[in-house]
Amino acid sequence: MNWTNTVALVTGGGTGIGRATSILLANCGATVAVNYSRSQDEAEETVQHILDAGGHAFAIRANVGSDVEVRHMVDSITEQVGPVTALVNNASITYHIPMKDLEAVTDEIWNELYDVNVKGMFYCARAVAKGMQHAGQGAIVNLGSIAGNTGSGSSLPYAVSKAAIHGLTKSLAHALSPNIRVNAIIPGAVATRWWAGKEEQMNHLGGELLLQRLAASEDIAHMICAALEQPSMTGQLITVDSGQTL
Repeated sequence: MNWTNTVALVTGGGTGIGRATSILLANCGATVAVNYSRSQDEAEETVQHILDAGGHAFAIRANVGSDVEVRHMVDSITEQVGPVTALVNNASITYHIPMKDLEAVTDEIWNELYDVNVKGMFYCARAVAKGMQHAGQGAIVNLGSIAGNTGSGSSLPYAVSKAAIHGLTKSLAHALSPNIRVNAIIPGAVATRWWAGKEEQMNHLGGELLLQRLAASEDIAHMICAALEQPSMTGQLITVDSGQTL
């Protein structure tokens, strides 16, 4: 992969899959805007890692659930380094709520998850679309989840929001064609910091999968970059889950 002269925006780019994707894109020559909302230290550490390796990156703050902040972020990136032509919509949040506890699912939780997980991805796609259209090309990858396929996961609103992302991907593929390609990567369980303190549970789950291992963040990052560069693919949902959903 050669991403020289490409400006990439990775939302939630300082941790987990976002961090791995930011580093991989930078290693391939892209200038990477590492977005964060609350994880400033992690985003700056990711940027420093890239700079130390001879790459180009900078951290930029925005709550993707705010259209105003997203538009300001994209304008700032464009002014600094040029239009974004590769967008990785990675940022998302969840609440851990038992699936059967419907009363625990408040309006505030619904609104927050949809603002970040669904509307946030739409806001980012809309904000970069003008620059991509002007450049005559662009690629967007949204991060879904097998929770959006199975209906189960950390909470009911989370699973529903991820299903919405899968639909959003297809709708954006229609809306932004022919110059902008939009696809989604759908990870299963991934070995990230969110398993901290639950390593035994993580290892047990990994042993039950067909490939007998959880995916690493780097595995998902490689698939994200492959989707970004595939010129004949749009509107596709690609599952990477070590056989978890089989």
